[in-house]
Amino acid sequence: MNIFVCLKQVGSRDSVLRVAAGEKWIEDEDLTFEMNEPDAFALEEGLRLKEKHGGEVVAVSAGPTRAGSTIREALAKGADRGIHIADDRFAQADALCTARALAAAISKESHDLVLTGLQSDDAGFGQTGVILADLLNLPHATLVMEVTAEDGRLNVKRELEAGWFQNVSMSLPALLTIQSGINKVRYATLMGIKRAKNKPMTNYTADELGIEFTAGQSIRRLYVPQKTKETQFLSGSGKEVAAQLIEKLKFEARVI
Repeated sequence: MNIFVCLKQVGSRDSVLRVAAGEKWIEDEDLTFEMNEPDAFALEEGLRLKEKHGGEVVAVSAGPTRAGSTIREALAKGADRGIHIADDRFAQADALCTARALAAAISKESHDLVLTGLQSDDAGFGQTGVILADLLNLPHATLVMEVTAEDGRLNVKRELEAGWFQNVSMSLPALLTIQSGINKVRYATLMGIKRAKNKPMTNYTADELGIEFTAGQSIRRLYVPQKTKETQFLSGSGKEVAAQLIEKLKFEARVI
């Protein structure tokens, strides 16, 4: 089974974020970067499927030069090879442009399964996977919580709203967007890190793949929400006040 896992490099969750001067994105000069957490679960699922059914796992990323370190991390965890579409413009590219780049690279090779994380930790649009499925003309399922492969087909469990789930059977090749928490992500071992240095990495430029950075959407303004304080007085009997307080804690503060 040839499994392609799409990865994105994002700012570390522990980083202090500051809005850039143009209010279009964040300052990234002093940031540390890491693998997008939902993509890490997709990678782990790909590695587990490979261990059960054989084949190879290919880590693919469209990003700046620094994104190569995220691909190397995937190789250290067990991916067989990497593909890097390198261009600094991908740092702020929209989902359509990123999906076009990933599709151009993946379509060059035989692929049975393409995995992405549910969404990115930075923009969080959750659209790259479904757009990529359309560009590759693949059946797809989102919010996947469980995957089993059998006789050239996939059986997947999808998470819906309000505690509901959906079981779907689909043919290969296919694309899945993986829900965070589907599995326990492994760490790269010292031996894995050493082996990663000798694993093959294919590098493309956006020009080589004919990628046009024409944005389908753009960020008009990025800003930090203003924090305000407000005092509310609840009236009525003790029982009525308690009921009002519980309602506000549940539906407004969302702490219970």
